[in-house]
This record gives sequence, structure tokens and C-alpha cells, in this order.
Amino acid sequence: MHRDLAVTRRTVLKGLGVTMALPWLEAMGVQTSWAAGNTPVKQAAPNRLAIVYVPNGVNYDGWRVGAEGSLPSKLPAILRPLERVKSDFSILKGLTADKARAHGDGGGDHARAMAAFLTGAQPRKTDGANIRAGISADQLAAARIGDRTRLASLEIGTEASRLAGGCDSGYSCVYQSNISWRSESQPMPKEVNPQLVFERLFGSGTDAERARRDAARKSVLDVVRDDYRELNVRLGRGDQMKLDEYFTAVRELEQRIARSAQDARKALPPGVRAPSGIPQSLEDHLRLLADLAVLAFQTDTTRVCTFVFANEGSNRAYPFINVREGHHALSHHGNSPEKLAKIQDINVFHSTQLAYFLEKMKSVKEGDGTLLDHSMVVYGSGNGDGDRHNHDDLPILLAGRGCGTLRPGRHVVYQRETPLNNLWVSLLNRMDIRDVQLGDSTGELKKLA
Repeated sequence: MHRDLAVTRRTVLKGLGVTMALPWLEAMGVQTSWAAGNTPVKQAAPNRLAIVYVPNGVNYDGWRVGAEGSLPSKLPAILRPLERVKSDFSILKGLTADKARAHGDGGGDHARAMAAFLTGAQPRKTDGANIRAGISADQLAAARIGDRTRLASLEIGTEASRLAGGCDSGYSCVYQSNISWRSESQPMPKEVNPQLVFERLFGSGTDAERARRDAARKSVLDVVRDDYRELNVRLGRGDQMKLDEYFTAVRELEQRIARSAQDARKALPPGVRAPSGIPQSLEDHLRLLADLAVLAFQTDTTRVCTFVFANEGSNRAYPFINVREGHHALSHHGNSPEKLAKIQDINVFHSTQLAYFLEKMKSVKEGDGTLLDHSMVVYGSGNGDGDRHNHDDLPILLAGRGCGTLRPGRHVVYQRETPLNNLWVSLLNRMDIRDVQLGDSTGELKKLA
């Protein structure tokens, strides 16, 4: 552990191959940050940004919330799982990802939808070398504030990134499987294995140190125990309880990851090895990743995260909710009531996982607020309706209070063709990241605060 007298955001617990950041504690004090109206405010935590992506658009009939103003007393079907966090999110209508449109490049809406979602850039149509998109909003944030945390950003998802091959009407697979881009030609592949994400958050030693810890079957908590005891005696009762809750959450997550690896091995034929730590259940997979993202924010290990529920154009089936056809195939519904109903079932499953993520964030107390109060979470898709492949009036949900800079609980309607990039610029400004130009952005969005 750092032996400084003060307990700060930089204080960590260390052991064999482990570096364990701490959640916010009262002993860390408060810090100054920007709020609505460019007014400095004191807050218990920094402002975080999470982008949660779902593919293939939505069934609009289950998404629309009516007139502008407060959210309706009864939410539409797709949003109904979010009832318990209704006061913590807004629906934004009218935002457009113009560079996901063809602009003379023909087919390939799925590739363009994901590549342009955070970059605001038209991806170069190529299925081989010379890929080009743009720097994504999350990586602009990582470049500006990433030196304040151990990880500049965290990229996670349930379907692996692809870096080669052709996927969509002459576009490289790299476009529709990567949402985060460090440069025009360098995507940031996501990690799909919860066990490896866990190691990234808490592991810092050599492979040999990790192997010794694994061989001894030691929890990360076991190897930081001495540092924990030293820190604990310096804390007040409230901070001691918070630290105990944090340790309990980490241990439970370790155990769930271990069980998921065991279950995966049991499900395979003899002699076939499963990637360790990837659950058989999609819901378990999404929730493990959600818990890891919460821990990453809670410990200030990173302030920027992208979380891709499935790659754009994904044709995953959802038999556990009685949807046995592929998602992408269903999204070309031709207004078939049966297909639209199944698309809505998939959309509801996704929003249920979002609800889990937001409720988990809301359960983490920080000062006078919660982790969700000190975050900005955008949930959406680069396609509107999967059948039309439209990129205007995108389904966009904005959750959290952004350290007092956002006013949730509303349906906010913008003029049609308002650039989605205006949202990213607005959120970056709320992280004290200014003077950025992203694609076709024309400035900040109004009516967020």
C-alpha cells in the first residue's frame, strides 16, 4: 500500500500479482469539478462515462414514450424493466448518426452503424487493408483524462471483436464488431472473458506471480490482507463498513466467475476445453461484465467504459426467451407482427440487463449520492428500425445525473437530424473535456440539465 498519511484516490492495496484500487471513502475528502452552467462544485467522485450498445435497432412500438416532458406513468414495453430507475434516465428523441448512412457507398448499414456511432466518421468501404474510421468519443475522453486512472478506458462485450475479413456488403468485419477507436485505423478490441477483465482490474504482477496465486487457490483478497489491515485501522467506522462491503462484492464476483468457468467445462464433451470464465448463459455473461464495469467505476480504476451487448448485425438466437430465430434475420421483419413481437422480446431482454446495470450502480453509495448520480450512461443503437436500416431518430437512453449536470426522468425531443455527435460533445464537456470536434457535431445539446 502507498504509505502516505492521507488516504487518496491513488491509495491501493497490493499483494502477489494484485493491485487493488479502493472505492470512494470519506477519508478521501471531496474534489472540485464542473457542473451545469460552468459552475465549479464540490463532489465526492469524478464524472464517469459508459456507452452501452445494442445491435439491429428496436421495435419502435415498444420504445416510444409519447409527448415531450416527464416520462409517462406507464412505460412502454421495452422500457418497463427500468421502472425502478425511472427517475434516473431520460429518453432522447431525434438524434441522427448521419455518417452511418450510405452517402454513395451502397449497402453496409450494420458496419457503418457501429463504426460511426461514437466516431461520427464515415468508415472507408474496404473488406481488407486500409481501414479507416475516426477517433471515438470514449477514446477522446481516455486521451484527455486517462492518466488520472490506472486504466485509461475499459472495452467489454459478449461477442469478440474481429480485426480481419469481410462481413457486410464489402465492409471489413472490423467495423461492425468494434465501437471504440483510438485512431482512424486503430480499433480498441473489447474483452469478452470476465475472468480476463477481472485480472485487468485487479492483477498487476507477472504471469509467474499470477500462476503462483492460482496454484495456491488464493483470492485477490487473501494476498492484499496485510495492506487491508493497515488501512482499516486508519479509517472511521463508516469507511470500515464501506470497505467491508466492497471486499464482499469482489469475493462474490470472483466466486461467480469461477463457477461460470466450471459450468462451461461441464457442458462440453470430454476432452474439449472451454475458454475459462465465459458463462454458458448470456444473462450471466452480461451481468458479470456489468458487475465488473461497476467495480471499475467504483474504484476509479477507469472513468470510461464501452459495453457492447452484441455486435452490430448479430444473428444470435435467444432460445431462453423462446426466440429461436437469429436476431438479424428477425430484424428484417417486413412489418410481420410475429417477427416484431420477437424483436420486442429481445429488446426487453436487453433492457432488463440494462436495468440490472443501472440498479447496481445506484446501490453504490458515494458521499451524499450514488455511483449512478456521478455517472453518465448512454444506451442505444446505431440503427433505428432494423428493417429500414434508418439512422435518424435513433433509440437513445441517457441515464445518471452526471454529478449534477444532467436532469433525468424526462422525454427530451430534438429537431430531426440533430447530430448524435452533439450528445457526445455535451457529455465530454461534463467531464471537463472541451474544445473537441467530433464528426458533424454543431455544438452542445440543449435541455439536458
